[in-house]
Amino acid sequence: MQTTFPQLLIKHAAERPDAPAMREKEYGIWQAHSWSALALLVKHIAGGLHQMGLMRGEHMVVVGSNRPRLYATMLAAQSLGAIPVPLYQDAVGAECIFPINNADVRFAFAEDQEQVDKLLEIRGSCPLLSDIVFDDPRGLRNYSEPGLQSLDSLIETGKAFCSTHPDWYAAEVAKASPGDVAAMFFTSGTTGNPKGVVHTHNTLLDRARAGADFDKLTSGEEVLAYLPPAWIGQNIFSYAQWLACGYVVNCPESASTVMIDLKEVGPTYYFAPPRVFEGMLTTVMIRMEDAGTIKRGIFDYFMGVAKRVGPDRMDGKSIGPMQRLLYALGNVLVYGPLRNTLGFSRVRVAYTAGEAIGPDLFTFFRSIGINMKQLYGSTETAVFVCLQPDNQARADTVGVPIAGVQIKVADNGEIMVKSAGLLKEYYKNPTATAEVLTHDGWYHTSDAGFIDAQGHLKIIDRVKDVGRIKGGANEGAMFAPKYVENKLKFFSHIKEVVAYGDGREQVCVFINIDFDAVGNWAERRNLPYAGYTDLAQKPEVYQLIRECVEKVNADLSVDALLAGSQISRFLILHKELDADDGELTRTNKVRRGFIGDKYQPLVDALYSGKTEQFIETVVKFEDGRSGSVSATLKIGDCKTFAAVRAAA
Repeated sequence: MQTTFPQLLIKHAAERPDAPAMREKEYGIWQAHSWSALALLVKHIAGGLHQMGLMRGEHMVVVGSNRPRLYATMLAAQSLGAIPVPLYQDAVGAECIFPINNADVRFAFAEDQEQVDKLLEIRGSCPLLSDIVFDDPRGLRNYSEPGLQSLDSLIETGKAFCSTHPDWYAAEVAKASPGDVAAMFFTSGTTGNPKGVVHTHNTLLDRARAGADFDKLTSGEEVLAYLPPAWIGQNIFSYAQWLACGYVVNCPESASTVMIDLKEVGPTYYFAPPRVFEGMLTTVMIRMEDAGTIKRGIFDYFMGVAKRVGPDRMDGKSIGPMQRLLYALGNVLVYGPLRNTLGFSRVRVAYTAGEAIGPDLFTFFRSIGINMKQLYGSTETAVFVCLQPDNQARADTVGVPIAGVQIKVADNGEIMVKSAGLLKEYYKNPTATAEVLTHDGWYHTSDAGFIDAQGHLKIIDRVKDVGRIKGGANEGAMFAPKYVENKLKFFSHIKEVVAYGDGREQVCVFINIDFDAVGNWAERRNLPYAGYTDLAQKPEVYQLIRECVEKVNADLSVDALLAGSQISRFLILHKELDADDGELTRTNKVRRGFIGDKYQPLVDALYSGKTEQFIETVVKFEDGRSGSVSATLKIGDCKTFAAVRAAA
C-alpha cells in the first residue's frame, strides 16, 4: 500500500479520532493530542503556510526539539507538497548557513527564542531567508523583526482561510504521490560541507513498515521522542513509523527531564545510541558503588546469576529449574526494580545503532530482561537495512537483512546495499550521488564487513579508515581504529577515544575520561581535584586508564586479524571533545582527521617517545564566547601481548 505522510494522518484521524497520537509534558503534566485534533492543527498550519507563500517542491527549515507542533508543521509543509528540512537544534548559527542556502530556504520554523536568535543572527548570510515562524513566545514579546511571526498567529490565518475554502486542504493532500520528495536530511559533514540526503514518502515509509513488520509493532506501542529530529534515526522512529503504525509518541519536557519522563512513560519500543545506554550503566554502577555492603553484595550476586543465564533466557534456551528459580528471585530483588528505575519496565524491543556497542554493555541489558537488539542502516538507506531477530541478538553483529534488502560484499570488503529505502539523490550534488549509487541501484555504504555463517552482517570499520601498521614487529597488520576505539569505550571510565596507527609502527590513542564516573571513583578514594583538566592528569587516573587499555590489548592479542592493533601509548586529553569545537559531529561521532590536525603536537609527542607535552586549546562556550584551556599532558606507555595463535 503506497501513500504519503499527510494521507496517513488523515486515515488515522478518520479511523480513531479520539485515540492519542502524541503527548507532551508541560509544567510537569502530560498533555495528550488526539489524532483528530492533530489533523485539524495540521490543516490550519497548512492554510497559514499557504497564505505565507510556501510553494510545492520548496524547502522549509524546521529547528527545535521534539514537540507536537513541530511535527504538525512538518506534516503541514508536506501537505502542501513542500519539503521539511530538520536541522540540529544544538548547532551554532554558522553551521546552519550552508544547509539554508544550499536548499534555497525562504521559510523557517523555530521552536523558541534561542532558535529565533540563531536564525536572525545568520539572516545576513542567508539572502533568501525571509520568514521565521516561532512556537514558544517566551522572551519574544518585544521582537519586531520583519517576517517574524508566532505559530499561533499563523494558525489563526490558516483557520480563516480554511473556513472560506473548505475543500482546499483535501485537494492539496490528494495532489501528492508516494514518489514525491518528503524530507531532506543533511549529513554531519565530517569531511567537508554536509550533503542533503533526499528521501521520498515511499522510501521512508517502505523502510518504516519493513521495520514494523519485523518486530510486529502495533498501534499500541508507546515511544519516547527525545533525540534530535534532524537525526534520521529519531525521525524514522517517531515520525515515519509513528504514522505507519499509529502508535503514541511522547515528547519529554526538556533534555534534563528525559530520564524522569522515560520512567513515567514506560515505553514499549525504545531507541538510543550506545552512548545513552553507556550513560545509564555508568549511573547504575555509580549508585551501587555508593550503596551499603549488604545491598551491594545482593546486587553483585544476582548480577552474576543474570550474566550466566540471562542472555540464554532471552534467547529462549533452556536454563534448568535451579537457575530459573534463582533468576526469578533476582528478578524480584534486583532486575525488576532496576528495569523500573531505568524506565524499561514495559519495553518489548530496545534498539541501539549509530556506533558499535560493547559486549559487556549489550549483555548487561539483555541479562536483566531487556530485549536489547542492534540495527544497521544510515541516513541514505532510511535506517532499516539489518535487524536482529529476537532470539539471535549478538553484540558482535548487526543482524540479518530484512524484507526488501539485498546485501553483497565488494572485492575490497565494502558492504553494498540495494533496497526500496535508498536515497533519491544528494541535493544539488550529482557527483556525490554517482559516487554512492551504481547504475544498477547498489549503494556504497563505505563500511567494511562480511556476512558470517549464520547470515548476520558483521561490521569492522569504515573502508577508508581500515589501514595497515607499517614497520616494526607488526608490519602489515590490519588496523581498524573504530574497532579499537569502541573496545576502550566499553569501560565506564572512558567516554571518548581517538586512535591513530595507519602507516605507523604502533597504535597510540587520545582518551577522554567520563568525568562523572571517574569523579565518583576519585571521591571514594579521597582524591581531590579541581575540575576535568586536573582530574584527567592525576597519576592515579592514568593508572586506572592504563589498566583498561591493557585489558583491551589482552583481548586484541587473541584476535587473529587485529592482534597488531594493540595500543602502545596513550594520553588523556585536557578537555572533553565537543561538537561546538568541531571535534565531534552533531551525532557525537569523532572527527578523527580534524582532531589529528588540531592536536598535531600531541600526535607527534606520542610517536616521538616524549613523556609529556604542553598544549593550549581555544574552546567555545555555550554563550558563544571563546576561551582557552592549557595543560602539560602526561603520556603513558602500555603493556602489549604476544599474538595468540589459533590451534591448527
